[in-house]
Amino acid sequence: MPAVPAVPAAKSDTRALAAVTHTAFFLLLGASLARFLLRHPGEPRTPWIIALSITLALLYVLGPALGAAPTLRRLLWLGLVVATWVVLVVLAPSFAWCAVPLFYTALRTLPPRAAIVLVALLTVFVVTAQLQLATAFDPNLLLAPPAVAALATAVLVHMERQAQAQRDLIDDLIRTRRELAATERREGTLAERQRLSMEIHDTLAQHLSSQQMLLQAADRTWDSDPATARAHVRTANDIAARGLAEARRLVHDLAPPELAGGAGLADALRTLDAGPHTEVRFHLEGTPAPLPDRVQSTLLRIAQGALANVREHSGARTAALTLSFLGDQVVLDVADDGHGFTEDDRGSADDRGHGLPAMRARVSQLGGTLTIESTPGEGTVLSASIPLEPTG
Repeated sequence: MPAVPAVPAAKSDTRALAAVTHTAFFLLLGASLARFLLRHPGEPRTPWIIALSITLALLYVLGPALGAAPTLRRLLWLGLVVATWVVLVVLAPSFAWCAVPLFYTALRTLPPRAAIVLVALLTVFVVTAQLQLATAFDPNLLLAPPAVAALATAVLVHMERQAQAQRDLIDDLIRTRRELAATERREGTLAERQRLSMEIHDTLAQHLSSQQMLLQAADRTWDSDPATARAHVRTANDIAARGLAEARRLVHDLAPPELAGGAGLADALRTLDAGPHTEVRFHLEGTPAPLPDRVQSTLLRIAQGALANVREHSGARTAALTLSFLGDQVVLDVADDGHGFTEDDRGSADDRGHGLPAMRARVSQLGGTLTIESTPGEGTVLSASIPLEPTG
């Protein structure tokens, strides 16, 4: 986010201002002491002035080590600095201009209202000291210090408010970024759960359902037609093997086993079935073109889900899979001659499980469309169309 890198720059500006202020304080303190020593040599108060100047300098040096937060130690330190300065001003009014850097220190340490009150008191001391030094009344001595104090206070307060607003903005941006990251993680988790749910429904659940039907059929014909029963058991065993491969694929998040080893979508569709009572035919139309892995996987899953619905609900004797390459799109049609259903039945089917909603979700993720046409007694046609990027 663009505003976040501004933090180091803001801190650098604050450090630069603090360095200038500290330098100005020691220059003013040194100049005031030199002025006093030059104009009042050998006076009895000179040792006190020198001692207080050194004490004030040492106290001021301790300030950065205490930090800028208004802690109790920081407040006690500021009180000692101001008290020492006041004593110096009383003894030698020429030290009054050291108050200007103290304005900055007060504004950085105290809350705004308390800082303004302290700045006003310091300004009163400055005005009083300047009037004592003057040989005659000068309006500038009465008006200049308050003007300087007001200007310095306004600038520093404005800078502090800007800095605080920037800190608040940065905190908001960081918090928003964290919330967006958390939302993306939640959405990714939900999407992955939905994907796994659809994968399990279209593969493992359908395989288990087919096995159950085959084993039930074998159980019914075991005594009367052992050969047919054994054929059902062998078919169930083959389906179980495919289900095991699917389970391993889900664990390792690999491509569908029907597409493994470089097998194409057409070859994978030819191997699908809809149970022992439904004949499945496959047709390929158009010139086959390379398809992205995701498109192949999606169409294969849709075909598996559609044939599962044919097996469980339609009572169809035949089903036809047609894969059509139409240049800018690929279309998969699944048609059966089963019972068909009405619009009300379709709505109920959508509400019952993952079948049709899962197909729509898969196609929608690839920018395609899914259409279903069905008439009671005349069968159902499901068509999935996915657009392809132009080649060459």
